[in-house]
Amino acid sequence: MKIKLISTLLLTALASTASAATTFDFEDPKGVNNIRFDLDAPLEAISGTGNGISGTITFDIENPAATTGRIVLQTASLMVPNPSMREHLHGSNWLNAEANPEIVFEAVTVEVKAHNDNRIDTHVTGNLTLNGVSREITVPVSFTHLPDRLADRTGGRMQGDLLVVRSQFTVNRSDYNIRKGQNLDTVAETIELSMAVAGAAPR
Repeated sequence: MKIKLISTLLLTALASTASAATTFDFEDPKGVNNIRFDLDAPLEAISGTGNGISGTITFDIENPAATTGRIVLQTASLMVPNPSMREHLHGSNWLNAEANPEIVFEAVTVEVKAHNDNRIDTHVTGNLTLNGVSREITVPVSFTHLPDRLADRTGGRMQGDLLVVRSQFTVNRSDYNIRKGQNLDTVAETIELSMAVAGAAPR
């Protein structure tokens, strides 16, 4: 009888823990979510954004190390001010948006570095797929959990929670076969990426 009672309590605790995780959708109907990229070469600096973001993250404020999910960026949504440069960026010699329509980061492991109220600072190790090449990288990521704040973001149209994900990191374009060793005077080898995106969990 005692063993059965303990088993029931354990199962209840596990079910409670599982149900605490919430899945947040990052396909933003407002079109505000974006990723920024900056390159600073000797002869030219290039800055741009991409706002074709989607994906989901399953997050539990009580167990952030168990976070799973992926963020997807549509390659064709990457924009720079110069139209000719934008055409080259999407073309087959650079990112080849037609053959590689998505840039994807998928989390594999999450290491919690600091936990301050509703903000969790972590190092996330995952696979970044860019220009058809997948590589494992580790990047700093902060998660800010905002319960009951979806209504504030949607003007009261939707109820639910928000999860804001922020990160800044660099990648080398040669690691992703983006014109390795070429045009280095005008297109920097190092790409600086910054992201601040909000995911919604309506209820």
